[in-house]
Amino acid sequence: MTQSLSQISLEDWDARYADLVKTRRVRPPFDGPLGRHWRDGDTRLTKFLYDPSPAALDLWNFLLTEEDRLREDKANGKTLIGAMKDLGTVPVMAYALPQTTTFYPDGAWWTPCLMEFGSGVLGVADQLGVDESFCPVRAMLGSFAANLHFPVPDLLVCSVGATCDDFSAIAQRVEGLGHPILWWEIPPRREPDPGEPAVTLPGGWRCPDSQVRFVRSELERIRDALQTLTGGSLADEPLRDGIREANRIRALLREIRRQVFTSKICPLPSLELLVAEMLALHFCSDRAAAHRVLTGLRDEIRSRVSAGAGFLGPDAVKVYWINPVAELRIMNVLEECGGRLCGTDFMFAHALDSIPDNLPPMEALAHMALADPMIGSAADRACRICREMADFGAEALVVSRIPGASHCALEGQIVADMVASTLELPAVEIEAPPVGDAFLPSIKTRLRALTETAKARRSR
Repeated sequence: MTQSLSQISLEDWDARYADLVKTRRVRPPFDGPLGRHWRDGDTRLTKFLYDPSPAALDLWNFLLTEEDRLREDKANGKTLIGAMKDLGTVPVMAYALPQTTTFYPDGAWWTPCLMEFGSGVLGVADQLGVDESFCPVRAMLGSFAANLHFPVPDLLVCSVGATCDDFSAIAQRVEGLGHPILWWEIPPRREPDPGEPAVTLPGGWRCPDSQVRFVRSELERIRDALQTLTGGSLADEPLRDGIREANRIRALLREIRRQVFTSKICPLPSLELLVAEMLALHFCSDRAAAHRVLTGLRDEIRSRVSAGAGFLGPDAVKVYWINPVAELRIMNVLEECGGRLCGTDFMFAHALDSIPDNLPPMEALAHMALADPMIGSAADRACRICREMADFGAEALVVSRIPGASHCALEGQIVADMVASTLELPAVEIEAPPVGDAFLPSIKTRLRALTETAKARRSR
């Protein structure tokens, strides 16, 4: 016996908000009608379909109030750290210090999608010579240049080495605007040579111990800079506490993902799952609130699974998704085409793994940084994806190419070929810019063909 749930529009959410307020005993400080963000300029919100639960409303409000919270923290004297490109390492360190908030200026890459063409940051980037041939993260350059969407951090930290060439070039332009950056290097992860001392990383990959020692030395430079800036102590004990808190959030997300990916009927739409996973990176600038939001979402999912309630029905095609989309409406389109998420690699799979708690904390963080799937070979990443697809019972693969991103040129095809040869499952590559209305009909056609192919395979 299953109970079918339906997604709702922004207008629906605002119509039911007044009744929701009457029934809620505790309202988070960022609570409010979802439509207020549309009135503040997030005009794309009218195009999305949403999960109808209060837990999902909290998730969206938490995400969409981050800019306001950052400015409030700045006004209240908190130290702001801008972490760029490391995807889940520096924030764990910085949150171990009191009165310190960390965020990713990289997140500006979604601003053009949420605000459509109202933010102006892409136009500013164009004027600086960083046009649409670059990754959409060029919106970050426009934000710094025009002083829009987030306050200027007290310290900017950026990883280089085994990172996206586009991102590195854009970050250098940011520094050229007068925003000094503390650069630290992450080397390409490699297999140990025969007889070379080696370690096993979270996620199962191996690398030489010499790489761990090098990355630890780089992270020690960041620790020194954070202590000098704040006057606080990042000794091992507060770092252990920070790792413990990060692991609590990662454990919540792993449970959410497993419930969503393995339940008979999908208990959470893909758009909310994407937003939830993003909280692993820097906790949306409030670690304690992120834990509360995810706990509420986890409890809602548990309740739905227990009641047999969900979206789409049990015949929805289980799709594994690679890379986040610049155009968020595509996640709704997946469900319109009869697909549901059954596994994800949104480029930061390592930020969902537990940070080792049986190692010195700086060594554990070095292990975590080297476990990033994006700094090893495409074959390494494909092997992990194949394992997860088999584990979750995925029936098809979608590779979402990020427009202009240097790492997306050939990697998607390598992964798709390995999935085809290893699991014999259908795959499709798609791509759309942040505002991709003109691309959605063709993407819908391709996704529908993928789900129909997967369903046809069931009868073999």
